[in-house]
Amino acid sequence: MKNTIKGTMELFCFCRSSRELWTILLGRSALREPAQIEEELDRNWERLLQGLCYYKTPSLSSAEKLKADKDVAQPLKDFGLRISKLLGLDQQQSVQILQCYLQEDYRGTRNTLKDVLQDERPSQALLLKIADYYYEERVCHLRCVLLLLTYFQDERHPYRVEYSNCVNKLEKDLVNNYQKQFETLFKAESPTWETHGNLMTERQVSRWFLQCLREQSLLLEILFLYYAYFEMGPGDLLSFTKMFKEQGFGIRQTNRHLVENSMDTLVDRIGYFSCLILVEGMDIDFLHKCALEDRTEQHQFSNTPEMDQMLLTFGDIPHHGPVLLAWVLLRHTLSPDESSPVIRRIGNTSLQLGVFQYLTTMLQGLGGTGNNCTASTARMCIYGLLSFVITSFEEETLGSQQHLINAACEVLSAPSLAELFWETKPTMGLGMILDSAMGMFPHKTGLLLQLLTALLSDKSTAKKVYIFLDKMSFYTEVYKTKPNDVISRDDETLWRRQAPKLLYPLGLGQTNLRMPQGVLGQVAVGEQGYVVRWDYSYSAWILFTCEIEMLLHVVSTADVILHCERVKPILDLVHKMISTDWTVSDCLLPLTSRIYMLLQRLTSVINPPVDVIASCANCLIVLAARMPGKVWSSLHHTGFLPFASSPLTNMAQSISAEGMKAGNYGNLLVLIEQPRGEYAVTIAFLRLVTTLVKGQLGSTQDKGLIPCVLLVLKEMLPTYHKWRYNTHGVRERIGEYLHKSMDWCHILTFLYFSPSTPTLQSLCIYSLANTEAGQAVVNIMGVGVDTIDVVLAAQPSSGGSEGPGQILIQTVKLAFSVTNNVIRLKPPSSAVSPLEQALTQHGGHGSNLIAVLAKYIYHKHDPALPRLAIQLLKRLATVAPMSVYACLGGDAAAIRDAFLTRLQSRTEDMRIKVMILEFLTVAVETQPGLIELFLNLEVKDGAEGSKEFLLGEWSCLQVVLDLIDSRQQGKYWCPPLLHRAALAFLHALWQDRRDSAISVLRTKERFWENLTTPLFGTLPSPSDITEPCVLETCAFVMKIIGLEIYYVVSGSLERSLKDALQKFSSGRRYEYWSQYVKSLVVHVAETEEEGVHSFSETQMVISAWRMLLILSTSHWDVMQLKEDSARLKLFMDVLDGTKAALLVPMSVPCLRLGSMMATLLLILLKQWRRFVVVATAPDVLAPLSLILESVLQADQQLMESTKAKVFSALISISQLPQLLLCVCETVQDEALALIDSTRHTAQVRDVPDDKDSMETDAVRSVQKDQRDGVCVLALHLAKELCRADEDGEHWVVVMRKIPALHSILSALELSLRSKQNLYFTEAALHLLLTLARTPQGAAAVAGAGVIQSICLPLLSVYEMPSNGASQGFSRKSQDAPCWPGVYRLSMSLMEILLKTLRYNFINEALDFVGVHQERILQCLNAVRTVQSLVCLDEADHTVGFLLQLSSFCKEWQFHLPHLLRDVQINLCYLCQTCTYLLHSRNMLHHYLQAKNGEALPSGPRAQRDPQTPSKAAAEGGGGEREEAEQKALLAVQCSLLKILSKTLATLQHFTPDCCQIILDQCMDLAEYRTLFVLSFTTSAFDADVAPSFGTLLATINVALSMLGEVVEKKEPASLSVASLVSSEETQALKSLLMFTMENCFYVLISQAVRCLKDPSIAPRDKQRLKQELGSELSTLLSSLARHFRRGAPSSPASCLLPSPQPPGSKASHEGQEPFLQLVQVFVRHIQR
Repeated sequence: MKNTIKGTMELFCFCRSSRELWTILLGRSALREPAQIEEELDRNWERLLQGLCYYKTPSLSSAEKLKADKDVAQPLKDFGLRISKLLGLDQQQSVQILQCYLQEDYRGTRNTLKDVLQDERPSQALLLKIADYYYEERVCHLRCVLLLLTYFQDERHPYRVEYSNCVNKLEKDLVNNYQKQFETLFKAESPTWETHGNLMTERQVSRWFLQCLREQSLLLEILFLYYAYFEMGPGDLLSFTKMFKEQGFGIRQTNRHLVENSMDTLVDRIGYFSCLILVEGMDIDFLHKCALEDRTEQHQFSNTPEMDQMLLTFGDIPHHGPVLLAWVLLRHTLSPDESSPVIRRIGNTSLQLGVFQYLTTMLQGLGGTGNNCTASTARMCIYGLLSFVITSFEEETLGSQQHLINAACEVLSAPSLAELFWETKPTMGLGMILDSAMGMFPHKTGLLLQLLTALLSDKSTAKKVYIFLDKMSFYTEVYKTKPNDVISRDDETLWRRQAPKLLYPLGLGQTNLRMPQGVLGQVAVGEQGYVVRWDYSYSAWILFTCEIEMLLHVVSTADVILHCERVKPILDLVHKMISTDWTVSDCLLPLTSRIYMLLQRLTSVINPPVDVIASCANCLIVLAARMPGKVWSSLHHTGFLPFASSPLTNMAQSISAEGMKAGNYGNLLVLIEQPRGEYAVTIAFLRLVTTLVKGQLGSTQDKGLIPCVLLVLKEMLPTYHKWRYNTHGVRERIGEYLHKSMDWCHILTFLYFSPSTPTLQSLCIYSLANTEAGQAVVNIMGVGVDTIDVVLAAQPSSGGSEGPGQILIQTVKLAFSVTNNVIRLKPPSSAVSPLEQALTQHGGHGSNLIAVLAKYIYHKHDPALPRLAIQLLKRLATVAPMSVYACLGGDAAAIRDAFLTRLQSRTEDMRIKVMILEFLTVAVETQPGLIELFLNLEVKDGAEGSKEFLLGEWSCLQVVLDLIDSRQQGKYWCPPLLHRAALAFLHALWQDRRDSAISVLRTKERFWENLTTPLFGTLPSPSDITEPCVLETCAFVMKIIGLEIYYVVSGSLERSLKDALQKFSSGRRYEYWSQYVKSLVVHVAETEEEGVHSFSETQMVISAWRMLLILSTSHWDVMQLKEDSARLKLFMDVLDGTKAALLVPMSVPCLRLGSMMATLLLILLKQWRRFVVVATAPDVLAPLSLILESVLQADQQLMESTKAKVFSALISISQLPQLLLCVCETVQDEALALIDSTRHTAQVRDVPDDKDSMETDAVRSVQKDQRDGVCVLALHLAKELCRADEDGEHWVVVMRKIPALHSILSALELSLRSKQNLYFTEAALHLLLTLARTPQGAAAVAGAGVIQSICLPLLSVYEMPSNGASQGFSRKSQDAPCWPGVYRLSMSLMEILLKTLRYNFINEALDFVGVHQERILQCLNAVRTVQSLVCLDEADHTVGFLLQLSSFCKEWQFHLPHLLRDVQINLCYLCQTCTYLLHSRNMLHHYLQAKNGEALPSGPRAQRDPQTPSKAAAEGGGGEREEAEQKALLAVQCSLLKILSKTLATLQHFTPDCCQIILDQCMDLAEYRTLFVLSFTTSAFDADVAPSFGTLLATINVALSMLGEVVEKKEPASLSVASLVSSEETQALKSLLMFTMENCFYVLISQAVRCLKDPSIAPRDKQRLKQELGSELSTLLSSLARHFRRGAPSSPASCLLPSPQPPGSKASHEGQEPFLQLVQVFVRHIQR
């Protein structure tokens, strides 16, 4: 069957189907340029000229030619012969029809076609479908000509010139050809089974005849439009008259026995067009013109006796009426004297036929005039006829005035005729009807208002109508008897009013008309009595107000019906008036303001007049469009709309509709409209509520509209299809469908616009997703393409843009849009909503909605319908948990073929093709089965057992490859948007790693060349881009290349891709794209204020380019980016782009681009630092400094990550001496400026002293000091640079050049003294801390005078308390910037300087400790009373400094002996305090809760969400609170343990060396004081109990207990290890405990030997010491031995803490033996 496909494609290229040609001419295809349309017309004009003769009858020659054709497969030939017999069509054309059908409408797969052709039953079904397709082809053929004649003189149409040229070619022979074809059709004998085969059943004969009537109607419509522009000769008029008479204007068909009720509409249309052709042929307009200019002899029908004789035989059918009327007019004008009896006779016949009623019916039957040229032309034709008839004959002779006005109003609905009317004289034409109607006003208001309403078409006519009614000069009344208050002439022809009269019996103060005394009235006596025309000037608008007031007065009486008849035309006129010209609405305020009361009163009566109510609602719709708030405020008091009886408080109440009433409208719907089956008020209600919703009312009004929305969603939408409709019998079924569709359309339009406000949006979404309303929308979408095709085929009109089919299509499209919006906006939920279930549920027998949606691809009439269906499929494929492939079932392959057929068609609408590709792009990731179907890859066994993949015949990849072919670009069938969609699909394949498809693609010839072509083009400048999708195209190409390079080993890359990359590099495309991306960023930055266009496309390009450059840093060899100069250019462009984006700090788009560029900048800087740093340091630093300054001014939440990237970029080039020099210069300048600013501030005002300096931050500098100020950030940057410069090579040189340290220290001193510039102070101390870690740095800091700058000024940051130590310590978080933190940093600085410089800094350290001794002692004591982490942190820093200072015990003793003693005592007490707190966990917990409760969660691990409510904590958050307390407790315990270990390490320096005191008998004991008293009680928390040997033993026991619990991983009583999740944390804790025990043993042994050797201690006490220590230590030794046997942890003495390593402490297990031996030796020593 491959020949089938080949033949189909060749035919498709050279012979267009008529439907495709029609689609092209309509402008719905890819061919939209005028030149393309002209080419199509040049190619097909002869075919159009032939008309239906193009389709020939069978012939022997054609059969022979078909038999000899080698390009057509034999099965197609055989089937073509069967088609030829059934349709009576030429054999070759039959095959062409078959091939076109297979290409366009066949719903099976090509693989099953052979079986279908060979099997009898399926082949018969196929034959009948092809017959329908053939009939549609013939109709489309005629529609093409109709389209040309419709628009070839329309200046607004884009193809007018092309259409006109073609019509000029057709002009000569078109009429003759089409007239003959018409005659052939109405004379044709019906086919039979003998002549056309067994399939020609009665049903098929009926179908043939329906087609025959449709073609006759179209042929006559074409002829009518032709003669509307071209003159008809007398001979032609005579021949048409004979022909139409012969076939009875369509009624006397040759096959009239086949006419069914459903065909009546077509038969009527044939009669209408027959009539119109004859009337148009008489050229009444030219006749009128000749009569006015008195040159009637020039008219061509001046002498036509044969026509006279023929028309005398007319008069038996209504279609004759207009023809006779036109002929009467013709004869009366051309020869009034000769044929007056004939004229009278023919005229009477015309009137007897009801000519004016017929004209009204005919024009209504031809449809509205929106886009219907035929209807408009017909109205123009009849307008000329009516105007001349009324001018020529007395109105009284023309029958009923009402019928005449009805016809005139229908005529005036055509565009521009109303303007033409107002331009003519009032004494001519239809103006005479207006004058006549005005003569009976206001006795009869309806006729005049009906006519004036029709005369409203635009603003100019609206003003004329308003002025016309505003200046009425006559007031007509009818009296049965003569009234008493008038006097008259004898002949009763003139009356005079004797007294003034109020014309309406209304109350005082109400609007009324008053006719003054003395007014004259002309009297005419008629059947009704006295008809008086008073000469009285008044405004009809005031009269209309009075009429409405009267209706309000009589609303509950029997007169209401009569008054409603008078008021309805008024309301209709007001509606048309304000719809046409809103500016007159103020003048009509007296009328419009009374509509609300009218609506309230009329809807409350027993039998409400629905037509008047609908008119009221229509007026309010127009008003609501302009002023929704005002209309709503007046309307919701009337009770017309649904309302809530109680206030709506939440969404649940709204959804339940609890307490909501349907209002007067709801009662009217149920009681009146549903029983009658007419829904004028319902349609008006839906439009009114839609208008109010679209008006975007405020939140208050939103709540008021909720009942209206719920009525639609809960009561109307789910049950609408069950309502009764006022239709009868079969012939009205289409009409019923039309009415239903119209109402559905109104509801869906309402739903489509309702989500414009948040409250209504959520309500609509919930209702549609979870209630029956959603199922109703699903049912609309489930109408299906077949039903739509049936409705379209049944339309009698020529298929323009109106009719039930178009309304149904519009309804389904709205359903698609509503569903798509509901799914898109529905809040995310784990549960699947009923709507999603209905959309995705699997059903049998073709009932699956997914399959129905997919089959809309077969719809060809409106391209938007399949496009929206595919869009919804795309949405469902993304969000719904279902397989589209499974839902399609057995139709999957056929639907796939239909998708691909439309995708590969060169004339298909581009938007459908783009949507198909977007759907497939989504399916790559979410629908594996479906995408495999579309990929259609065939597996072939390759070498060595591997599998190879080949493209199947119906693979979408082949279409995509054609679309990206570089030779196709720029052609009309591959516009940029389609190219972009194809590349997006390929990118999805690469991103989802579809290896089978990728393996096929990458080996295709010219694939990489075609793919990379967009990257080699020259794009327009960013300001000139008209198609942003070109940017996305290039972005997808870059991403595909990047993914290919990333995933494929460099050696396995395709040769063509390597060549493309080589060409990219050698062609300097890296530089081009780098420059272009930079220009894009610059353009966004420059146009930010005007609004950024195509931002998403720009962002995508930058993202793709960023990915490509990042790849180039690691795959530079593959990507051929080897030149340093090229890399430098790319880097500088990225830097410039980053600068351009980030220098617009208040723009969110710029910040997004800047963040992306900053990421790329950072990566490139780190990867290419070698040459970037060497080559361009100054060029890099200047932009970076500008970027940094700008970033600091932006929104910090947005810029947090970007700021980090900028800092990282600066730090990554930290080894640059130029950068360090630049930063140090900045630091110096900023420090000097800060000094000036601080001094100025001090002079202006005194700095207030804080009551509690440990808790309160100082006043910050007004100008300079900011957390992210340049000075502070420069200090942090300098710190990072110094840390990176480990050997100090650069910063030493810089410091010699720039005295930055002196400036920093000066500013630091001033800041400390004035307690200002907190952020600067902290940053400066951090820098000094970093410098102090190296010997060179420490020497420089000390040499610069750090002690002078810090020591004494530091006193200002704290204030010694007068009422207890605990008052001076903050319970704030230690992370918050504060002055206590400055003190701690200063302490750490002294510690590090002393540790680094040793003896060179001892004097300064002693000075510092001497100055701050009170604070130091206070801090050591404060641990007992304040256990906050801040307090413990300061104690930790203090003990750390004392630990370093304790190494210089002799110098300390010499300079500050009293302080040394006090420190030793306080350290011993601190040891006792820490031991007790660690031992008694409950007591520590109690202290934390009682004294520091507010600081409990202050630790970093104990942070609790501050927004957690107390109630929730009490009910369900108790465990969370307890966990937070446990973590806080653990943090405090860890801090206490660190302090304890450092305290014991410090005490180790204040006690004799163990080995020395044990072995050296001559040691001077006076040099070391006794630190612990000779007592063995357990540790106490009381300050009166001195630290003793019991304290040390308790410390060892606590540490040993904790160590055992940590090792065993149990939940200890004294320490929670729940948070120590990592082995590193556990190991660190073990080491810390071992270190504590070692130091404690050390101090214990040393102090014990010191006591034993002290002669001042009594022997009895020494003996007691030996006994107690012997027993205690023996127990401890056995416990230790157990731990060591299990593998005890090593001591951290050499790594964690800065004290010297104790004797015997080693890292290995064997290394613990000397430690045990030391204790054992001591035990043996004291036990001797």
